[in-house]
Amino acid sequence: MSIMQTFISELDMEAPATRAMLERVPADKLEWRPHERSMSLGQLALHIAQVPGAISGFLTVDEVPAPDFGEVASPASRDEILEALDESLETAKRTMEGIDDEAAHTMFRVTRDGEALMSLPKVAVARAILLNHWYHHRGQLSVYLRLLEVPVPATYGASADESAFA
Repeated sequence: MSIMQTFISELDMEAPATRAMLERVPADKLEWRPHERSMSLGQLALHIAQVPGAISGFLTVDEVPAPDFGEVASPASRDEILEALDESLETAKRTMEGIDDEAAHTMFRVTRDGEALMSLPKVAVARAILLNHWYHHRGQLSVYLRLLEVPVPATYGASADESAFA
């Protein structure tokens, strides 16, 4: 199995837990935020939905300019978030299917004014910036849900609200 096929399998394994979390996002609380400097619930949920597809694009290029982490997009509805997740997962899988092991070990750089701010193998981009980043924000979302008294779905075993084996 190729390196990228391993990551595709992991995406397939993790997608249901991510979908379950996003399905719990209250449609009437998309603008809620736990702190003034935090993303809103809707922004965080949409970001989670878009991460796989957006980050997988980095695997097809050798260099990108440093992103401007300005205002994060806000969704109009929970359906928009779930549709974004479906599209994102399809994009990520399609992109990763086209990357062989040799290409997975080539370097990727983030630059500003010609200077490398980050440089790592594309396989590390897939692991750290696509998958681990995705899980990190999904964990944040579980806290947002808890603060809003929304039952948190089981992810890697039971949550305080449901069994993983029910």
